[in-house]
Amino acid sequence: MERKDFLKGLGLIGLGTAALPIIGSCSSDDDSTTTTGGAGDMGGETCDSATTPSETEGPYPTHTPNSLVVSDIRSDRQGIDLEVNIDVVGTSGAAVAGALVDLWHCDKDGNYSEYGSFTSVHFLRGRQATNNDGRVTFLTKFPGWYQGRATHLHVHIYTSTGQSLLVTQIAYPEGSDSAVVLVNASTENGYTKGMNGYTYNANDGIFSNSYACETCTISGSVAGGYTQESTIIVNA
Repeated sequence: MERKDFLKGLGLIGLGTAALPIIGSCSSDDDSTTTTGGAGDMGGETCDSATTPSETEGPYPTHTPNSLVVSDIRSDRQGIDLEVNIDVVGTSGAAVAGALVDLWHCDKDGNYSEYGSFTSVHFLRGRQATNNDGRVTFLTKFPGWYQGRATHLHVHIYTSTGQSLLVTQIAYPEGSDSAVVLVNASTENGYTKGMNGYTYNANDGIFSNSYACETCTISGSVAGGYTQESTIIVNA
């Protein structure tokens, strides 16, 4: 499923992606990655926002998220396992307990469930309520990418009564030994696109002015899977 209509709306179709800069740097031991993200680790970019920036939910939000209350959202998708941890806090820094967190993203080939050829399936989508520490955890597959966008996750956070608090997206650290590069070189796990034509965060129409506030930290390896952490700040 291509997202050409959406990208046209963002003005991204036709933008060249050759020789795009690599943002930040990561350390690696074989296929192992420990990468930090967020403010101060974005190649000179810093985050000065009081709350996590709001972003478009894109053209593929979950139709009925209250029917997908599940933490393991892998379904039948192939790829490298990824544990996604999200901490939701208010502007005071206090944990927001009981918030509803919807997560969705594309598969290794750039396809979203519930749309196009996948209307009857719900892979890589789920909802969880934050615990007393403001945390939710999802088990998923490392997302692929598609034209005009860097690797990303979509997140929509609501109060326990269903009031929308924030729609945002999660970006990934970049560098020659980053998880994004290592995963996309992992043809044995079905990632066949590589990085040719990839759009980096600084050139992404969504992340270009905000990725310092939205980049996760990530550790792990291609062989053993990855774990990522994000703190999302909401007005609560």
